Amino acid sequence: MILSIDCGTQSIRALLFSTSGKLIDKEQIFYEAYNSPKPGWAEQDTELYWNGLKEAVINLQSRNSIDFPNIKGIGITTLRSTMVNVDIEGNVIRPSILWLDQRMAKNTYKPNLLLRTAFKLIGIDSTLKKLEKKGQSNWIKQNQPDIWKNTHKYVSVSSYLNFKLSGEYTDSVASQIGHIPFNFKQQRWAISSDILELSKDLYPIEKEKLAPLVKPGSQSGIISEEISKELGIPLDTPIIACGSDKGCETLGMGVTNTKIASLSFGTTATVQTTTKKYFEPIKYLPSYPSVIPEHWNPEIEIYRGFWMINWFKNEFALKEVLQAKELKVSAEEILNELLHKSPPGAMGLVMQPYWTPGLGEKNAKGSIIGFGDVHKKEHLYRSVVEGICFGLLDGMKRLEKRGNLKFEKVSVSGGASQSDEICQIAADIFNLELVRGSTHETSGLGAAIITAYGIGEYKTIAEATKTMVNYADIFKPNSDNTKLYKALFEDVYLKMYDSLEPLYKRIKDITGYPEE
Repeated sequence: MILSIDCGTQSIRALLFSTSGKLIDKEQIFYEAYNSPKPGWAEQDTELYWNGLKEAVINLQSRNSIDFPNIKGIGITTLRSTMVNVDIEGNVIRPSILWLDQRMAKNTYKPNLLLRTAFKLIGIDSTLKKLEKKGQSNWIKQNQPDIWKNTHKYVSVSSYLNFKLSGEYTDSVASQIGHIPFNFKQQRWAISSDILELSKDLYPIEKEKLAPLVKPGSQSGIISEEISKELGIPLDTPIIACGSDKGCETLGMGVTNTKIASLSFGTTATVQTTTKKYFEPIKYLPSYPSVIPEHWNPEIEIYRGFWMINWFKNEFALKEVLQAKELKVSAEEILNELLHKSPPGAMGLVMQPYWTPGLGEKNAKGSIIGFGDVHKKEHLYRSVVEGICFGLLDGMKRLEKRGNLKFEKVSVSGGASQSDEICQIAADIFNLELVRGSTHETSGLGAAIITAYGIGEYKTIAEATKTMVNYADIFKPNSDNTKLYKALFEDVYLKMYDSLEPLYKRIKDITGYPEE
């Protein structure tokens, strides 16, 4: 047996897998995604993750007491870009600042004249300033210097949970995603001799505060005697270094090479692949380390992604929410009916999902164009779903161009992937075969694959993946729909940003929103 811990923004799961990839049982503990002490802030009491882990494992063990002694390895995968400040005794000394947080630090990095001129010439001066301002460690040092002084370790959530289970802060290379001094190409902490590695200057964190790193599939600790007694996990069970939730999700969908792209239909929608060759998915922005050692996961993000479905549900779908409550089903299940009431192309409504702009489109705002008196709620909902898929297709095309790739099919995971209707729309828009896994717990499965390899159950990660990943559904594109979507994507969607950017800039000048 393999025990996977999947710690996300809104819940933590304890998942019991067989070494053949079958999900035996799971326990999920929910919590509020974050607290907002001030507008735009997103913080979380880090102890919530640890207490949730303990509760989930204890509940899982109570139902699987026969299987728990057979656990041979533990894998941990967690949310990205969320760090923990702990003191010398291992106590958390401030809430974690989440990846959703919008606070900004002050710019203090002052490159020399040569670099400053170079940054302006290649057009990344403003991007670097924004990246520095997004550094949570920079904000803490500037606004809570005593907290930073008393910080013994500044580590990812996965490292913190590893410490609580084993007493070791050791962490996976593939978990280092965020505003940290990390050399993504070399897959190690940045050092002073890394001349062109700017993360060491943008996020100058003392080396001793950072966690020791190991490759995915290596041991990062063993279960302590105290934890063994408390949680029922066998003493000295190895903890195997895994990676971030998105990286594990990509592996859990069988994406081990560039023939297949991984679509994540989550709060943040992403398109990712796995490559042996390092390349930047967006110019001057890094490719993340893969959970497959010495590989990378180039990724394009849509920050508000399938958050848009919640937005639509909260603002426009009270009737459907009440109906779902009466029928005791999810609201998303009722919303699927709206997709049957509107035709492909939503009668000309086209949505661009830039509700939160990315670094590549810094002036962008979300937009929906093409309204007429024929349009109803169902057309608006379809345009939201199609718009997110258009955004992901745009991202996939960028990956293909930047990496000189050509994808043959796509895989899908995340909450919205449970909708057959949304999966079919995606297959039609991408004009590629789309596969969906036999379990929705793809991040946990990815962690289980790495763990099974790490404990020696399989000789290679490729062998483990081939055995443990199974596809339950295949969606093939409808040729009539693909023609319509191709025209909308190429002739309308791709031209929207360039056409509207001057207006976005002017709106910002007039209203002052969003703030820098």
